[in-house]
Amino acid sequence: MQRVVFPNKILPYLLVAPQIALTIVFFFWPASQALYQSVIREDPFGLKSGFVGFANFSAVLSEPNYLNSLKVTVIFSVLTALLAMAVALLLATAADRVVRGQAFYRTLLIWPYAVAPAVAGMLWLFMFNPAMGTFAYMLRRSGFHWDPLLNGNHAMILIVVAAAWKQISYNFLFFVAGLQAIPKSLIEAAAIDGARGTRRFWTIVFPLLAPTTFFLLVVNTVYAFFDTFGIIHSVTGGGPARATETLVYKVYNDGFVNLNLGSSAAQSVILMAIVIGLTAFQFRFVEKRVHYG
Repeated sequence: MQRVVFPNKILPYLLVAPQIALTIVFFFWPASQALYQSVIREDPFGLKSGFVGFANFSAVLSEPNYLNSLKVTVIFSVLTALLAMAVALLLATAADRVVRGQAFYRTLLIWPYAVAPAVAGMLWLFMFNPAMGTFAYMLRRSGFHWDPLLNGNHAMILIVVAAAWKQISYNFLFFVAGLQAIPKSLIEAAAIDGARGTRRFWTIVFPLLAPTTFFLLVVNTVYAFFDTFGIIHSVTGGGPARATETLVYKVYNDGFVNLNLGSSAAQSVILMAIVIGLTAFQFRFVEKRVHYG
């Protein structure tokens, strides 16, 4: 392997300096501020603060609403990741079989990724709004009483579908790339041996997509934990009765709405630790089952 040598010793540092600066400003500095805020408590007027150690953490972990948000986050993240990845894989396999107009179909399927999360949430809210939504009207006509504004299960279904729809395009891109990287000779050999479409997919194609699936599993988990805030905020606002209040939304509620900065900072630190631990677990144990062909 040829080694790259820079004639100027300062040039490599100048090239990585913008990325390092962005990381420090937008990650390390906010993280350090969250750690600092998590161990102090301010008075209601913000005039003075005092060191309280781990009191904020113990208060958060013993709070019933926080435990409820943790349960909601787990359910929401699992459902969103599974739905987004399953539909994306189905669309990718269908698009891979298209011979004419491949670029056109793939472009149409990628478009939803360009939609902002809040806009995506409002689109689904308008369609399923119990007062004026088209699909809500169709559900009522079929005898199903749909009301995500009052029913927590309906609200959860709505934000899961909206969040998954927003992420399907991203997953679709990687699944299509993974399918294109599979040698056609393997598929043809399996077909000659008599393996039918479904069996051929599960025994040959899907195992070869394991690296892509593992990568998307990590990405979708982080997406469900953090990037779905705009969808939840625009669709349900964490309601009804905290049925859709995820951990990241509770951080917003306690910090920016209720102005309890100590509790909000402690929750953000716990959330960061949960995501780091979950990602490390996925790389440590799930990756062992991934076969890189």
